[in-house]
Amino acid sequence: MKKIKSVLILVLFFTTLLSFAQAPQGPAVPKIKITGKVVEKISKQPLEYATITFLIPNNPKPVAGGITNPNGEFDIEVKPGIYDIKIEFISFKISEIKQKNLQKSTSLGMISLEEDANQLNEVVIRSEKTTVEIKLDKKVYNVGSDLMVKGGTVSDVLDNIPSVSVDVEGNVSLRGNDNVRVLIDGRPSNAINIAEALRLIPADAIEKVEVITNPSARYDAEGGGGLLNIILKKGKNQGLNGTFIASAGYPENYGLSGTINYKSKNFNLFTTQGINDRSNPGNAITNTNYLNDNNDITNSVNESRKNERLNKGYNGNFGIEWYLTESTAWTNTFNYRKSNGDNVDNVFQNNINGDGSFDYRRNRINEESSNSESVEFATNFTKKFNKDGHKLTIDGSFSTSDDLNYAIITDRATNTTLVKFDNTINNQTQNRNLLQLDYVLPFGKGSQFEAGYRGDFTELLTDYKVENDGVINRNFTNTLEYKEKVNAVYTQYGVKINKFSALFGLRFEDSNIEINQLATNDFNTKKYNNFFPSAFFTYEISDKSSTSVSYSRRIQRPRGRMLNPFSNLSSNINIFVGNPDLDPAFTDALDFGYIKRWEKLTFNTSLYVNKTTDVFQFARRESGDFVNGIPVTISSPINLATEYRAGFEFTLNYSPYKWWKLNGNFNFFRNETQGNYVYTDFNNNEIVQDFNNTASSWFTRITSKITLPYKIDWQTNATYNGPQNNAQGRSLGVFAANLAFSKDILKDKGTLSFNISDVFNSRKRLMETYLPQFANSYSEMQWRERQFTLSFTYRINKPKNEREQPRRNQGDNEGDYQG
Repeated sequence: MKKIKSVLILVLFFTTLLSFAQAPQGPAVPKIKITGKVVEKISKQPLEYATITFLIPNNPKPVAGGITNPNGEFDIEVKPGIYDIKIEFISFKISEIKQKNLQKSTSLGMISLEEDANQLNEVVIRSEKTTVEIKLDKKVYNVGSDLMVKGGTVSDVLDNIPSVSVDVEGNVSLRGNDNVRVLIDGRPSNAINIAEALRLIPADAIEKVEVITNPSARYDAEGGGGLLNIILKKGKNQGLNGTFIASAGYPENYGLSGTINYKSKNFNLFTTQGINDRSNPGNAITNTNYLNDNNDITNSVNESRKNERLNKGYNGNFGIEWYLTESTAWTNTFNYRKSNGDNVDNVFQNNINGDGSFDYRRNRINEESSNSESVEFATNFTKKFNKDGHKLTIDGSFSTSDDLNYAIITDRATNTTLVKFDNTINNQTQNRNLLQLDYVLPFGKGSQFEAGYRGDFTELLTDYKVENDGVINRNFTNTLEYKEKVNAVYTQYGVKINKFSALFGLRFEDSNIEINQLATNDFNTKKYNNFFPSAFFTYEISDKSSTSVSYSRRIQRPRGRMLNPFSNLSSNINIFVGNPDLDPAFTDALDFGYIKRWEKLTFNTSLYVNKTTDVFQFARRESGDFVNGIPVTISSPINLATEYRAGFEFTLNYSPYKWWKLNGNFNFFRNETQGNYVYTDFNNNEIVQDFNNTASSWFTRITSKITLPYKIDWQTNATYNGPQNNAQGRSLGVFAANLAFSKDILKDKGTLSFNISDVFNSRKRLMETYLPQFANSYSEMQWRERQFTLSFTYRINKPKNEREQPRRNQGDNEGDYQG
């Protein structure tokens, strides 16, 4: 394992050094600046990533070039001279300007490209969109060309993205920070359990994922670690287009999904439908030694568990994008998700005496059934005015979600004939309404003003009941009502002067939170309002390299399980208890970035520093209760004083040959926690736990995609999460790898893919916990065991890897300041 880790690190650093070795050398030569804008001929919509190439007449070798930004604009420096200029975009006719005499900085004006009907009908495409696009302020991960996620879910997609990690329970972290805001089409997910919802949406429904490590004031202030914006497919090409995927796997895993759209001059109809039947077996162990005041072992409990998770789910949406005029579009989307699941959690506890002899075994079987349903209606109205970039957007989202979990817990032990039965019912209902208005006004030369409003209103009712042998247990029965009303306004001003750009923003959020425990008549209201400033500065060193510095202030509000003081009883000696008195945590984030592009390599690096106050920390303590002489341990979240986080990361995209693509990501971070946890134990003694702790860790991932003979694609990725210490123990390092192959068939209209998730069956959470004079423990948790999946993709009027035309309403880039 150590050799594998060393190889990974060496490969990543070698690629970094190679990138610098390829940097052009020599003295600076005076150049002139050539600008312009590339648009679609009919709709006049800008074409992002159009290629502009400068050639010396009668010489096929390019001497300069570049690509357009999201506004279709380009800005390229060349030496004075006479050039042939070629403008290209996939599925459009090439435009050429012959023998253009350029002796001073010149604008080529608006260049219109015409759709090429012949190319649209061809299967062979001249170039393929890269899997990861690296930009200065964000990374954009394009799902279509990733073999690893065929037949998978959103969780599988996120776990393949640079800078992003998904732990064994489906929790998402960004650069090692789990305080991440997950958005779907720019809106917060309406799911009660976001980790479960991400496992329900098929990977094929996703067009791309935006990773924004330091968001501006335009975005919701939630998420101290950054934002992940999942963009769903809506279909863009003219006429009827579609993609269908069928998959089967082992352990038992079946899925069928399809995305289809029909686009005309006046409207675009689109839908994505998906069903799945999944089996996700898992396992866990927790071995605990209980200690006396002298830290000697008094007794031990070795706990093991096997999970058999079965889930049947449906995810579907249907929408229409209506082009009212050339400059006005109205989009309405209806989303529906439903799932039914069964989870048998079989727990064995071997009780060991202090001398190491076996005492007795306890067996707890938790048979859980779950039903989840979510309905959402979303609407978007976009009005574009005469001036390019001048627009008004209005968004609304209205949703309701229900999660019902029912469990029967059977408890047997070899030292007694008594059999106990516990029933738990957890019924959660959530209603969420979201209103948003954004206005963007460019003015002057390189200046832009933006302002907007956002109202987010959520009500979550959690009804939790526990019965012990038919008698309600009042200690674990409660109805928790959570109401959140957040009203926000923001404004931003951006300016670009030559190669320098600046964006200043200020967001104000008024929060009104109600946390009501109806069973105990405990009502708690928290009201607070806060300003969230942001500032971004960018300097273009050249047309291929830029540097930046950015600052933003963020918030993390506790929700759901973190607040609920009642939890499940799958283990009767290790219990999680929420804390309804948790306060929000605030983060100040500073980020320094640099990006450099060469012909075959893109290198992006950043140095970041975060300071979080009232940070959440999980603390373990004795409850004072015992089960057959075994002390019950409670784990609960608390507000700890301050956390300092600093680190650096780099991301590489490297294509040494046309048949080989590499991308790698390395992240190193250091956490320093300052604070004490003071509480009164069951003996009325004041206990002080010192949480001062300094820990370092690292994370790396490398992905290789190779085209083999006979057009077989082979993709491999390997990930390593380094060990990390905390105030009560440490997490151990974990290595995991995935493997995938694909082959086009049926004249390239179909694709067969085979992938193996977690090749070495090594993806687990490994923890060591040290609680002096109480207990030491070691635990392993594997949410999903190794999985094999075979999938078949069939395309209708949609060539493989075809670059779709831009929508008139590019909602995922609304308000991005380009300068």
